[in-house]
Amino acid sequence: MASYEVLWKTSAEKELRDTDRKQVPRIVRAVEGLSDDPFPTGYRKLRGSERSYRIRVSDYRVVYQVDSKANQVVIYHVRHRQDAYRR
Repeated sequence: MASYEVLWKTSAEKELRDTDRKQVPRIVRAVEGLSDDPFPTGYRKLRGSERSYRIRVSDYRVVYQVDSKANQVVIYHVRHRQDAYRR
């Protein structure tokens, strides 16, 4: 499987900075793992979108999109599970 480039939206970086400091290393490791496998065990496709997925890291959710043609994974949100799916 080809390696994917992981890109962070500015809003996702800001959300990560506002996250509980103890959880940040776990979240970053999980996101880095998406470069090898953008569809890891436990990923879920989000309803209403063709390319949006989420992974669970403890009480946090990482929402991302996969562009298979460009071999890119774009991280859109890093939010606590209570806020993850609000628009």
